[in-house]
Amino acid sequence: MFIDQVSISVKAGDGGDGCCSFRREKHIPLGGPDGGDGGKGGDVILKVDPNLTTLIDLRYKKLYRAENGKPGKGNQMTGRSGNNLTVSVPRGTLVKDEETGELLVDLKEMGQHFVVVEGGHYGQGNTRFKSSTNRAPKKFGKGKPGDFRQLFLELKLLADVGIIGFPNAGKSTLISRISNARPKVAGYPFTTLVPNLGIVKLEEGDSFVAADIPGLIEGAHKGKGLGHQFLRHIERTRLLLHLIDFSDVETENILDRYHKLQKELKAFSKDLFDKPQILVATKMDAPQSVINFKNIGPLMNELNPFLFVISSVTGEGIEKLLWKIKECLISKKLTEEEKEL
Repeated sequence: MFIDQVSISVKAGDGGDGCCSFRREKHIPLGGPDGGDGGKGGDVILKVDPNLTTLIDLRYKKLYRAENGKPGKGNQMTGRSGNNLTVSVPRGTLVKDEETGELLVDLKEMGQHFVVVEGGHYGQGNTRFKSSTNRAPKKFGKGKPGDFRQLFLELKLLADVGIIGFPNAGKSTLISRISNARPKVAGYPFTTLVPNLGIVKLEEGDSFVAADIPGLIEGAHKGKGLGHQFLRHIERTRLLLHLIDFSDVETENILDRYHKLQKELKAFSKDLFDKPQILVATKMDAPQSVINFKNIGPLMNELNPFLFVISSVTGEGIEKLLWKIKECLISKKLTEEEKEL
């Protein structure tokens, strides 16, 4: 099951109380204070785990609590600090305060961690309050409560390329052909129920990550079909591959699907609509696809100058497409670096 949004509560450990104690030693008539400090409460830490791909592990447990600090003891013995609690999340998790909506951290780097709530400070033992005017203080400090927070976690996949298109456009077949992803492939709509990530290797040391996003339909930005809940996963991508099935007998349907999907992208997010796109005519092994491309190929090329024809079955045009993707990604990276400078 693909879970990409969860709400959880996190509670850091409370600090341990200080100790009020006095020595009882032979030959020391008045003794003296010897109460030790309490231990600090444990923190709750969110950490990126490269082995996780969804938030499903957090779905069934709603409260995550770190250990409390132990109280201090006599003979100036400090209480043990509470153990930190580390909660593993997948790479690409946005952590927000559920009450305010504030973005606390974007966990997008391997091994990245973030202290989301801090443990309470320890209480001081009565030894700390000894002075020249108060040789036998009975005062000691109480441990402070640990922080508490309600969090909203949202996963956005980290991919260089997002593969989009209407149901049965050939997205799953393409990603299974070019990468290590093995999605379900079948001849009916909505075969893909979850996003699929795949690593595409071009040559030694040269690769990129592609995401196959479940099929969009008209009205996806309003929640229709499966597309709406997954559109957020292509917001981080640097490039979109828009796949269109050219095997339809009615050429008007092909043009109509192109415009409808562009409309959905724009309705969901202008930033998403403005991302660079490569238009891909799929299923070119079918005779009807060849006929359709001759008729409307020039018109599609006017809509998007980056137009490629492929067949995931025969492999036609795929290598040429992959090298164009690499070229676009390099160009986009250089542009982003120039903006930073």
